[in-house]
Amino acid sequence: MRVPSPDPSRRAADDAPARRTRAKRSVALVVVDPSADDPRRWLLVRRPPDDGELPGVWGLPAGSFRDGERERDVVERIGRDKLNVELRPGPELATGSADRPGYRLEMRLLGASLVRGTPRVPGRADDVTQYADWSWGPAERLATGAARGSLCCRLALESIADESDVDGEKG
Repeated sequence: MRVPSPDPSRRAADDAPARRTRAKRSVALVVVDPSADDPRRWLLVRRPPDDGELPGVWGLPAGSFRDGERERDVVERIGRDKLNVELRPGPELATGSADRPGYRLEMRLLGASLVRGTPRVPGRADDVTQYADWSWGPAERLATGAARGSLCCRLALESIADESDVDGEKG
């Protein structure tokens, strides 16, 4: 018995959404307050009220990869262009992805160290999302952002929960 070959027009239609969805690679940063005793007091940033995806949401500093950039380049650019500080990348804490209108966001959550400076917003680059505000605050302040769909907030809170599981603090 001969098995009919798939209808090429149907296959193309089934694959069309996958081809249209582009991936946008990004990095979000957990920067621990260097003057605090609590390792869960982090640098938090608030997106501008006119932001197209998450207006006014508090989250973590983040940036998307540009052509030819390495992870270290993105981290340094976030510090320089968005926060007016010098940052050094640290270990990976989590990875994840989320579908956004027109693209798929792929994110790596990294630890980062504040090497020099005090954060100031807005930053100096016109071609990136500039933050409306910043503060040192508890990681728990990211819960609202996670509930509104912020991937960096979700990954950060999941990384804390994972630590608790490993430490035996959570049942």
